[in-house]
Amino acid sequence: RFMIKQVEQICKTSRENVKSHEQGQGSSWSSLKDQIYDMFVLRLVSCVQLASKLSLHYNIVNSDTALKFLQSLKYSYTKQELLESELAVLKCLHFQINVSTPLVYVELLLEVLGHNGCLLPSKPLHQMCMQLLDFSYLTRDSIYDTLLKIAIENSTPSKLQVAKFLTVKEDFMLLAVGIISTGVFILNPGHWKQVVEQLNYITGITSQSILEFSYAVLKHIVGSATP
Repeated sequence: RFMIKQVEQICKTSRENVKSHEQGQGSSWSSLKDQIYDMFVLRLVSCVQLASKLSLHYNIVNSDTALKFLQSLKYSYTKQELLESELAVLKCLHFQINVSTPLVYVELLLEVLGHNGCLLPSKPLHQMCMQLLDFSYLTRDSIYDTLLKIAIENSTPSKLQVAKFLTVKEDFMLLAVGIISTGVFILNPGHWKQVVEQLNYITGITSQSILEFSYAVLKHIVGSATP
């Protein structure tokens, strides 16, 4: 996310400079590449450091470790430059670095299910959920198109229905419960009903909605209308 935003900012500044100084495009692009190239490794290390602070808590990649790594690559950055680089990344992202993902929701719900006494094979289920999340993103439009048609009981939704359905596509909690439900159904169908009831109790999402999401995912996995 940082690299995308930084490149956008550099390109914007470069375009403004070209307009104001009427420079040639070739020299401007060359300067732009140099800016990105010169700071890339340092910024990359800063991103890893920030990610470690969010995820590892007690075993973060501290400044000393980062400096040793940079020195092993023949870079002579100081600790002050490293701190300033972290701050530059934070500013570029407007300090919004702890962005939730569907995987966070899945892992949290799996922990709650385990705490509530659902005896599930945690490691195989987690791996299956990871694979299903990948699959759901690769076939995202198809899955949600199926889900919409199920919800409205119509194969030709109107533009208004499609527009209203956007909130469903952005609901990470619905995606998470649907992924877990599908994973349990594949690995251990005998526990599926209990897990769906627990997910309904934990999240408030109806069992019917969970069932419909699982159906949509399974339909595209199997490639049949009747999974």
